[in-house]
Amino acid sequence: CIVGLLEPDVGDVYFDDINFSSLKPKETKKVRKEIGMLFQGSALFDSLSVEENVAFPLRMFTSMSEEEVIERVNFCLQRVNILNKNSMYPSDISGGMQKRVAIARALLNDPELILADEPTGNLDPKTSLEVMDLLNKIHQSGKSILMATHDYALIVKFKQKTIKCEGGKLFEVLAQSSS
Repeated sequence: CIVGLLEPDVGDVYFDDINFSSLKPKETKKVRKEIGMLFQGSALFDSLSVEENVAFPLRMFTSMSEEEVIERVNFCLQRVNILNKNSMYPSDISGGMQKRVAIARALLNDPELILADEPTGNLDPKTSLEVMDLLNKIHQSGKSILMATHDYALIVKFKQKTIKCEGGKLFEVLAQSSS
């Protein structure tokens, strides 16, 4: 609902004092640029290289030159510690690396908010911690991250503010941690 993929049954969605749910489709583009999406399954295109996967939103929605696109892609890949993998395909890299490619794509437009759906889903514990450390660094750089997870150990270790929902209702708000 936050990015308009689904419409709420009731109520409105506000982002930066803008009623997103009342915007026309063309008006949502500006708001969506402020939100990076990190899907549970990484949502990489199998037929596109790492570079093409990360560049996809820029090529689709901006008028940046190819040189500017590649420069931004490389900056984002470096930020997630992926070097010299631009020509590889998702099937050629590990699940953890695929997740980092997806994070690079989510960072592409320098969004204010990153929505992360189960960002450590299907990852081993070591890789999960690496991904969460990366997300924590991104958060510490000034980005807000709204994450859905069922992994209570990660919640305890990395939470800033935790809202527990059960049956679609707010159940509990846990205080900020020192992480």
